[in-house]
Amino acid sequence: MSAELFDITIIGSGPAGLYGAFYAGMRGMKTKILDSLPELGGQLVTLYPEKWVYDVGGFQKILAKDLAKSLIGQAMTFEPTVCLAEKVTSVKIHDETGTRSFEICTDKGSVHLTKTLVLTAGIGAFKPKRLDAPGVREFEGNGVYYFVKEKKIFHDKSILIVGGGDSAVDWSLNLLDIARSITLIHRRDQFRAHEENVRELMNSSVRVMTFHELKSVRGNGRPEEAVVFDNRSLEETTLDVDCVLLNIGFHADLGPIKEWGLDLDKGGIKVNYRMETNIKGIFAAGDVASHPGKLKLISTGFGEVATAVNFAKNFIDPNAKVYPGHSSDMRELSARKRQN
Repeated sequence: MSAELFDITIIGSGPAGLYGAFYAGMRGMKTKILDSLPELGGQLVTLYPEKWVYDVGGFQKILAKDLAKSLIGQAMTFEPTVCLAEKVTSVKIHDETGTRSFEICTDKGSVHLTKTLVLTAGIGAFKPKRLDAPGVREFEGNGVYYFVKEKKIFHDKSILIVGGGDSAVDWSLNLLDIARSITLIHRRDQFRAHEENVRELMNSSVRVMTFHELKSVRGNGRPEEAVVFDNRSLEETTLDVDCVLLNIGFHADLGPIKEWGLDLDKGGIKVNYRMETNIKGIFAAGDVASHPGKLKLISTGFGEVATAVNFAKNFIDPNAKVYPGHSSDMRELSARKRQN
């Protein structure tokens, strides 16, 4: 029995992928979502469900898990087919039926057929950059963390946060309401975070130590002390800590995507203004897509995937307009189609 042919398949179920599935439903497309993770939501649920998200229109801030819940509900509006815990291993052009399509194979031995493909795989497979300092690996998962799945583990704790990006700054502010104390160290005096959040950080009760790095973590069974040093003078300071949170970035790997014949650069998969890759019918959106002026924000990912879906619709049906009209008109048309 041959695989069912879909109009559009979206690989990745983070914010861009979920919104893309909803938008494809608005355009009347038969839609499938594929993801290697066991649940929908991408990094919102796997990395930082209790972290505040600031770059989504309509919300001053929203918890990542709440944003994921809302996006999942929206994505399911038109009942797309969802396949989870399947890692895509290969994509190739399929012509056996006489109709050009793409054949997607996964590590489960499944074969999926689709007329168009939208890649919203984020930064691909990712691993945190680990710090090679005495005591870090010893206490990893038991007082030393790279991710925050539940804030409650930091209740009434003295926390050391290492890093100078959005994650380090955001968690410093986000954990203030439950922590006993927070110290943030950063190897420089410039932060790679939103200016307003940095301003709030500097006006908070967080102890900020710039030009400092982590030398070691010590304790009996769990962290009890952290030794940090000034990277200018090498002067050391010993801090009483219960937990250490390392937010120093990720190593990203596109994995099998690199073997699919797509044009790549350091930023991800190259796309044009249609969000189309060098292979006609394959599009990319969100963090995995790369183009001049790229901003890796959730808000820009929504716009990119809407663009990709509209051009995918036109790709499989040249009579369909790329610009379908206002979303309210599209919604009414989709509702009438379901009733009929």
